Amino acid sequence: MASRLFKGAEYLIARATKDDVFTPEDFTDEQRQIADTTTSFVRDEVLPVYERLERQEAGLARSLMKKAGDAGLLMIDAPQQYGGLELDKVTSVLAADRMGPAGAFAVSYSAHTGIGTLPLVYYGTDAQKARYLGKIISGEWSAAYCLTEPGAGSDALGGTTTATLTADGKHYLLDGTKQFITNGGFADLFTVFAKIDRKHFTAFLVERTFEGVTIGPEEKKLGIKGSSTTSVILEGAKVPVENVLGEIGKGHKIAFNVLNVGRFKLGANVNGAARAALAEAAAYANQRKQFGVPISSFGAIREKLADRVADLFAAEALIFRLAGMIDDRLATLSKASQRYYEEYQLAVEEYSIESAIAKVYCSEVLADVVDDVVQIHGGYGFTQEYKAERHYRDERINRIFEGTNEINRLLVPGTILRRAMKGELPLHGEVGKAMEAMMSPTADEPDAGDVFAAEKATLAGLKKVFLVVSGAAVQKFRERIKDEQEVLLALADVAIQIFAMESAVLRADRISPALSEERRGIVGDAVKVNAFGAVEKVASAARRAAFYVLDGDDLTMILSGIRRFTRYDAGGLLEAKRRLAAATLARERCPL
Repeated sequence: MASRLFKGAEYLIARATKDDVFTPEDFTDEQRQIADTTTSFVRDEVLPVYERLERQEAGLARSLMKKAGDAGLLMIDAPQQYGGLELDKVTSVLAADRMGPAGAFAVSYSAHTGIGTLPLVYYGTDAQKARYLGKIISGEWSAAYCLTEPGAGSDALGGTTTATLTADGKHYLLDGTKQFITNGGFADLFTVFAKIDRKHFTAFLVERTFEGVTIGPEEKKLGIKGSSTTSVILEGAKVPVENVLGEIGKGHKIAFNVLNVGRFKLGANVNGAARAALAEAAAYANQRKQFGVPISSFGAIREKLADRVADLFAAEALIFRLAGMIDDRLATLSKASQRYYEEYQLAVEEYSIESAIAKVYCSEVLADVVDDVVQIHGGYGFTQEYKAERHYRDERINRIFEGTNEINRLLVPGTILRRAMKGELPLHGEVGKAMEAMMSPTADEPDAGDVFAAEKATLAGLKKVFLVVSGAAVQKFRERIKDEQEVLLALADVAIQIFAMESAVLRADRISPALSEERRGIVGDAVKVNAFGAVEKVASAARRAAFYVLDGDDLTMILSGIRRFTRYDAGGLLEAKRRLAAATLARERCPL
């Protein structure tokens, strides 16, 4: 457990230390065993049949899910009482990370183990769990989640599917269409959201074989072709009243709380995909020759690899820091409590901001990786002869599902400011301190004995930038801030980059003393490269927000403060990138 239990978004106003974070280098032997099992499953079971999976060969995805169940990979989050392993969130996201290279099957797996299984785990009655959970975690049955509708995507609560109680009070009749349902083509159990009497948003457990349930045709998709995506059509679907999941009218709790977990697990999943794609690029760069030499000798190629490795170092640090934070909070709960899962959900919801950050940051790191992978492959990257093309197609959906990145970006500052207004996050006083610091001619001196002193000092400045700009926005717009999306998006970019950069710095600070001199140097290079990019993005986003919010002398003053607090001495940046690229090319994979 970390030395201190941080609240959600507290990273913006508090100084964390290396003892407050969990890192990938802290995995236990049991966690590494799960990672190895997942890696072996992807290598031995999924990748050899991937072409067949892309063609959606009948029964193949279903059989792979059963094999994943046989390997114990579907029961990580399930309670021991029902045959599950009930392991921590670090282990859960580690499995998601290692499943990342499985591409489309990773989507099927994540939907099954996440949004397909967790509603039942968190909200199901004992009878419902006894009936369904064993089948789901063994792979005998597959699971899916039905929230999206043709007219309700990001507006999840705007769905029109209805549920009407029969005259005898024994069944609900569900009517409506659910769209873009992952695993829809082969799932046996669906968590379906509908409005009882057109107003009480409620979740139901719906079996595929229930009367009135029809599965639509497979969607013709840009990417993740090996996953099943269909509509689920409900025409008087007859659902027993005992299959109501959770409380009537409280379906929104299930919908949103489960998505919090889905978001940070997606972050882990795309990190695994990014590492696999990057390895393809490094190997190809060493093999491909132009002008008589390998293209890996060109600075234009090396810089791409260095930038992406540095981003991946931060993405991994972010994900496992968050998983550790959630595990630390869950460790304070008593499993004997009658309200255990209610308290569990509140603990996860505490980090809804960081979960949204994980989804956005990691999915956009993958987007940058696959774009560079195609570019490094040149014309061949646009053909199906190489995997670069498939990586590129499969990536795109990650910025859309589990809430679009725009929705998640709005959620980050929106939730921060809402908590501040409720007094749950002492932002107001910190804004005042940040303004005073901005007006002060003196600045804190970095600790000369700290290897990462420059990065830590810069982080302190970036946090002041967020506080001052967000404070100015709230002062101008008050309650209307929730409708100022352009401002919120800019603030989100600042908050996201701070959490990612700080996670990378703290990871490096924690692990460096135990590393060899060579590896310690590579880690330091990754921190420098990532920090330079993060500071540039924060400065740009903060200036954008300032121009949206202020004018006149106030604008001039804030812009001056932004310049001052986004200074970062990145001396030796080119050499750091070259060393990072060399290490990547020597190993033909991410060296960290």
